[in-house]
Amino acid sequence: RPTPDIVDSTGQPGRTVALTFDDGPDPRNTPRLLDLLRATNVTAVFCLWGEHVRQHPALVRRIVAEGHLLCNHSMHHDDLGTWAPERIRADLLATNAAIRDAVPGARIPYFRAPYGSWGRSPEVAAALGMRPLGWRLAVGDWEPPGTDELVRRLLDGVTPGAVVLLHDGGGDRTQTVDAVATIIPELRAEGWRFTRPARHA
Repeated sequence: RPTPDIVDSTGQPGRTVALTFDDGPDPRNTPRLLDLLRATNVTAVFCLWGEHVRQHPALVRRIVAEGHLLCNHSMHHDDLGTWAPERIRADLLATNAAIRDAVPGARIPYFRAPYGSWGRSPEVAAALGMRPLGWRLAVGDWEPPGTDELVRRLLDGVTPGAVVLLHDGGGDRTQTVDAVATIIPELRAEGWRFTRPARHA
């Protein structure tokens, strides 16, 4: 059973990094990102917004079919920080149900709180079998600051074992996808390996 401890690393030695993408699925950006990840043989974590899952179930099926991991990111991207555990549990269960309506039997190993506003959600998520998923590097791609600036923030900010927070939904994420296309070969050339976040502390 997962613990409520928020994981923010790969838990692996050396130059490893885990890419995570929030707020999808999105009909414009998620397919482009999936094409890129498939072409570069990178596995990522997709933190899914339940309402978006209901709107675009075929994209969730593609995410799973192409070997990526799923993360519950709540039903409507509400701030859960002040919610009672019972209300959080109902929201997380509804989100899992939406995901499994799209992909019956889907594994959902992670939960990430919207806005990083955790409140009581880590213990609730752990009781439901999901590991709370944090991050070590967030590059502010929701602004968005330009592709070159995102590339600079990613390359300058990455540290061994880091979980990186990016977005494929919630707005126009063209710059994010373009930045990821640049940094994957650059980091690989420097000896980095793309992997998954740790499941245990």
